[in-house]
Amino acid sequence: MAELVVSKLTREYGKVRAVDDVSFTIRDGEFLTLLGPSGCGKSTTLFSIAGLDKPSGGRIAVGGQAFFDAASKVNLPPEQRNCGLVFQSYALWPHMSVADNVGFPLKLRKIAAAAAREKVEWALAMVEMQDYARRYPHELSGGQQQRVALARTLVYQPQLLLLDEPLSNLDAKLRLRARGWLRELQRRLKITTLYVTHDQDEALALSDRIAVMSEGRIMQIGTPQEIYLRPASPFIADFVGHSNILAGQAQ
Repeated sequence: MAELVVSKLTREYGKVRAVDDVSFTIRDGEFLTLLGPSGCGKSTTLFSIAGLDKPSGGRIAVGGQAFFDAASKVNLPPEQRNCGLVFQSYALWPHMSVADNVGFPLKLRKIAAAAAREKVEWALAMVEMQDYARRYPHELSGGQQQRVALARTLVYQPQLLLLDEPLSNLDAKLRLRARGWLRELQRRLKITTLYVTHDQDEALALSDRIAVMSEGRIMQIGTPQEIYLRPASPFIADFVGHSNILAGQAQ
């Protein structure tokens, strides 16, 4: 595992700056959440780290290795970044069994069959889905499909885990249970994790630290307690908490 350092990251679409001078560090093994409303730039930031979107400027490095550096014109392709990315939609192959879905990244990496089987068994055990190895995605619940998507990401042991609103398709009760096992799994594996969500309760429950974003910028970074109890602006107080905000003037 490794530390992620993002420095002065920008992403422009014409005259629009979707990501505007964003900098943050995720310590080795830490769980950091990018929290903000739709269109604030959090998913664009995550996709830039994964290599699915090319930033306009700045630097991204993991474990001292530059993934992207505008100054030195470094831009590693996604397959060389060893990042695990779980999408909101899960994106499971419908014609493949659970085991084959999980093993597909190993097939692409030309891992020997015997070693691949062991890794698949390990990954499925991590998410408690080993008994469903021969089933197909349409035979699984939404929560089970989400676990398979996570196992498929963990099977090749990425140095960085990137999660793009992975619980948003689950119903409310299942989402609460999923938060618990996802956090427990992350702590057990001690994998450096960047999580993207617009759900304040989810961010507060899962994160070691939270970075609140608005209009492409990070407005505040801190622990869940710091963000909730000591918001840096009225926007953060309104977005993160359930508070009454009264306008006033100090005497």
